[in-house]
Amino acid sequence: MKNILIGVMLSGLLVSGVISAKPIGNNQTTNNELIWAGCGITKHAFMAELAKGYEKKTGIRIKLQGGGATKGIRNAATGEIDIGGACRTTIDGHPEERDAYQIPVAWDALVVIVNKGNPINNISFEQLKGLYLGKITNWKELGGPNAPIELYIRAGKSSGVGRTLRELVFANFDQEFRGKHVMNSTGPLEVGVEKNIYGIATTGVSSARRRNVKILQLEGKAPTYEHIKSGNYMLYRPLYLVTQRGAHDKRVKDFISFALSREGREIIRKAGTVPYTDAIQLVMKQVEQYERAAMRGLYR
Repeated sequence: MKNILIGVMLSGLLVSGVISAKPIGNNQTTNNELIWAGCGITKHAFMAELAKGYEKKTGIRIKLQGGGATKGIRNAATGEIDIGGACRTTIDGHPEERDAYQIPVAWDALVVIVNKGNPINNISFEQLKGLYLGKITNWKELGGPNAPIELYIRAGKSSGVGRTLRELVFANFDQEFRGKHVMNSTGPLEVGVEKNIYGIATTGVSSARRRNVKILQLEGKAPTYEHIKSGNYMLYRPLYLVTQRGAHDKRVKDFISFALSREGREIIRKAGTVPYTDAIQLVMKQVEQYERAAMRGLYR
C-alpha cells in the first residue's frame, strides 16, 4: 500500500518546497554536474533520455551511474549522490533508507523473458507462481520442449524486481524463490537468458526491450505501452527519482521539476515509457493487484 500513498504525493510537494535549496554536504560535484545512480531499469526507462534533454536545455550534465535500486535509495538518502533512481519503495525497518524522498515519475511493468529460440509465448499467473516456488521445473509443463527449466533470480529480497514480484504475485515480501542461477544485478540476469535456450527470468520491460530476448505475454496480454497505461497488463509498478529529504540544492529541484514538466513527460513518452501522470488512475488500480495476489493464495 506504500506505493499508493507515495503516488498521491506527486509533484505538488516539489512546488511547495518539500525539497529545499540546502546543498548536499558529501557530494563532490561542480555547478555544471549532478550525479545520478540507481537501477538500470529506471535508467533505460527514461533517465538517459531525460539527462540528455536537460543538459541540452540547461548545460548541466547528469552523470549516470548504476548500482541498483538499493544504491539509488540509500546513497541519495545519505547525500552521497544528488539523485537516485529506484523501481521500488523504501523498506520499513531500514534506517539507511529513512531520509530518502521518492518522487514517482513513470510506470514500468514486470515481464517474463526467455531466449529468442524458446517456442512458448505466454505464461499464466499460476504458472509464474509455480515457476518461482520450484513446482514447475520442465519446459513441457509450460508448453515447451522436454527439457529442464533454468530460472534466473536476483540475490536477496531487496532488488526492485524481486520485491515487486513478491508483492504483486505472492503478497509476501519474504517469499523464497528457487532458481538455478542467482545473479547480483539485472544486467547479468538478462544476458544469461539471452545466451541460454533453457533460461527464464523476470525483469522490467524498459530494460528487456533493449535485450535480444523474447518477452512473454502474461495471461494473454502483452506489455505494450497502451496495455501498461490502461492497466490491462497486470504487473505494473511506479519508477522513482530519489532525493535526500530536505537537503538538496536548487539544481536538483529544477531537474525534478523538468522531469515532471510537459517537456519532460514528452521525453519519457518518446522513450516508450508511460509518464506517471498520464496514467494516474493506476494508483488506485494497484489495490486490485494486491487483492488479486492475496485472493489467489499466491503467498502460500
